[in-house]
Amino acid sequence: MPYIGCHLSASKGNLAMVRMAQSIGADTFAFFTRNPRGSKAKPEDPQDCAAAMQALEEGGFGPLVAHGAYTMNLCTADPEARGFAASVLMDDLRRMAALPGQYYNFHPGSHVGQGVEAAVDQIAAALKRAMEPGYPVTVLLETMAGKGSEVGGTFQELKMILDAVGRDDLGVCLDTCHVYDGGYDIVEDLDGVLAQFDQVIGLDRLKALHLNDSKNPFASHKDRHECIGKGSLGLDTFRKIMAHPLLKDKPMILETPNELPGYQAEIGLLRSL
Repeated sequence: MPYIGCHLSASKGNLAMVRMAQSIGADTFAFFTRNPRGSKAKPEDPQDCAAAMQALEEGGFGPLVAHGAYTMNLCTADPEARGFAASVLMDDLRRMAALPGQYYNFHPGSHVGQGVEAAVDQIAAALKRAMEPGYPVTVLLETMAGKGSEVGGTFQELKMILDAVGRDDLGVCLDTCHVYDGGYDIVEDLDGVLAQFDQVIGLDRLKALHLNDSKNPFASHKDRHECIGKGSLGLDTFRKIMAHPLLKDKPMILETPNELPGYQAEIGLLRSL
């Protein structure tokens, strides 16, 4: 069975997140490495990290899926802002070394009129520098819905970044709302979408999923998450995802519009599927 969890607040520390996850029946979770709408990060606490790692092992947790700040745009047209984003990425990966073996997921960015090829070069350059020390973390590019000048709205664009970086410790996190909004019909043809992913990127690169229903119709190129079974994807799509043999060992993170009781209910619902 896949590992299932949700986004949790990191404000009280890593061990507190592990205990919170256990209290709602989760065996993985996601957290923001810093303020998701800014750049401020809490100081590291080595003792808390060590205690959290022990609790994760004892609790049989799957890989965690940390998330970079939404404001970290590695391909913005502003050179100063782009350089700052690259420094944030470097610091995040350094900090993740205190929780070895986990995943770090981020939005590739928006090229803001520069074009996809220029954006790919900029993203790849930042990733190469940040990943060069070989920290014990697997970095994931998130599939995007293709809003505006977002990069990563197609499997081909993600493949361009993967090829430009040329590292095995760079993978993909597939967001169900984003791919459906982006034009990949996982409702009617989940097998076909996974086959296309395998052909373009390779299923060995698919490391994690974000499980979100969508408030939008198919191929709308928007990004508005809905609770499981209450949007345009529908409950049967998630039943297929939960039962799919190619996805059975992946951490799956809920990003639905919920508080903890709602996440607990959705985790129970997904396990029942």
